[in-house]
Amino acid sequence: MKARASILDQIKVLDRRLSALARATPVVRRFMTAPGVGVITALSVASVFDDASRVRRSSSAGAYLGLTPRRYESGETSRNGRLYEAATTLLTRNLRFSTLKAWGMKLAKVSGFKKARVAVARKLAVILHAMWKTNTPFRWSPVDA
Repeated sequence: MKARASILDQIKVLDRRLSALARATPVVRRFMTAPGVGVITALSVASVFDDASRVRRSSSAGAYLGLTPRRYESGETSRNGRLYEAATTLLTRNLRFSTLKAWGMKLAKVSGFKKARVAVARKLAVILHAMWKTNTPFRWSPVDA
């Protein structure tokens, strides 16, 4: 019981440190304006990208995180393979628990649960990168004309 209490105390201390770090970082606070993105997910994405200029277009953010399939091309042969080994497990795990889940569940009926989970993670990564690059908080709809 003492060991369990000690571990819970350490978890509380680490949670407070992560929350303080998130509050001190403007990019992470901006990420947290997106529904379903909490402290852990926002910090994970910010630490993996490190700099928004690493990825030229936001549509390439999923590929940078390893959330797109590998391409096998040789001569006339061209096919998609599995996800890259570089796909960050922590990010995939965190990015899938978002409000985009409803869209992902519709997609899961068509293409399967595992593919839908990665599609949701990729879509959220693209949204977060665009938020970082344009320096704007999350908006539910496109820019009003």
